[in-house]
Amino acid sequence: MNFSIAPLDTSLAPTLQHKIDNKTKPLGSLGRLETLALQIGLIQQDLYPVLRQPQMLIFAGDHGAAAEGVSLYPQAVTQQMVLNFVQGGAAINAFCAQNGLGLTIIDAGVNADFAADMPLVHAKIAKGTANYCSAAAMSAEQFEEALAAGAAVVEQKFQTGCNCVGLGEMGIGNTASASLIAHQLTGLPLSELVGRGTGLDDAGLAHKTATLQRAMDFHALTAPDPAAVLRTFGGFEIVMLVGAMLRAAERQMLILVDGFIATAAALAALKMHSNALAYCVFCHASFELGHKTLLRYLGAEPLLQLDMRLGEGSGAALAYPLVAAAVTFLNSMASFDNAGVSRAI
Repeated sequence: MNFSIAPLDTSLAPTLQHKIDNKTKPLGSLGRLETLALQIGLIQQDLYPVLRQPQMLIFAGDHGAAAEGVSLYPQAVTQQMVLNFVQGGAAINAFCAQNGLGLTIIDAGVNADFAADMPLVHAKIAKGTANYCSAAAMSAEQFEEALAAGAAVVEQKFQTGCNCVGLGEMGIGNTASASLIAHQLTGLPLSELVGRGTGLDDAGLAHKTATLQRAMDFHALTAPDPAAVLRTFGGFEIVMLVGAMLRAAERQMLILVDGFIATAAALAALKMHSNALAYCVFCHASFELGHKTLLRYLGAEPLLQLDMRLGEGSGAALAYPLVAAAVTFLNSMASFDNAGVSRAI
């Protein structure tokens, strides 16, 4: 699937920066909110940007490698948490309700059957990926189908007026998949990218690391490209995240990236289309070791650091009020000229 992502047009930057600097405050005193306001104004090419119908999209999928014991929790938890999302009982439900965010749950490849009338997007590619310790996680056809499905979810939101999407996931075993993707696409040591996930002890972490090394030895990818890495080690939910990010960037939407898995998907998306980076806001630095490593690699400065490791878009939902605050000060705060406030001497 092809995406056409234009470089961010920065011709409006001087005018936007002048507007920011002319607000009734010491120069630069709103810190990251100022750079965020500039980014959003450039994405929308507007001195008065507006966040319209912001949506959280949570992609859920299962991983065949969960059978290798790379997670503390059984695979059934993926299905159980999807039901919890639909019933309104998860952290992401609470945070979206608090902050005025729409919430859409997507079945990308959960190893379960859901009723056709369940209020989620039924986009299941298969009931989980294959076990990447003994086979590629998905076929080339499944990869393309998942990429297109993620893009289609964003396209539907765009067509209804949304211009800001938060991206999260749910899938037992997907921190292991994210670690493999990150290692393959950055060349960074696996030891800097494999973490405890949902709470592995030292023995569990050692087993997880050894399992991932075995998977890499089995496939022995040489000069891997993003598509090959995703097909080999990815999850359907991760590939859909990549498709969602690329379509959102193509449509010049603001992209709120959640934690480690979402950032690994962003890494793959950026390796495919580097212009997509300008549309991304990295929302928090999670407690997961690999997330901090990836953020440093990308040169990304997250908005929050709360030692979270929940996933499901929770960090993006919590960061959204800061994003809204950046737009609010840009649009509503008085300037020195119209407020009659003296500038610094």
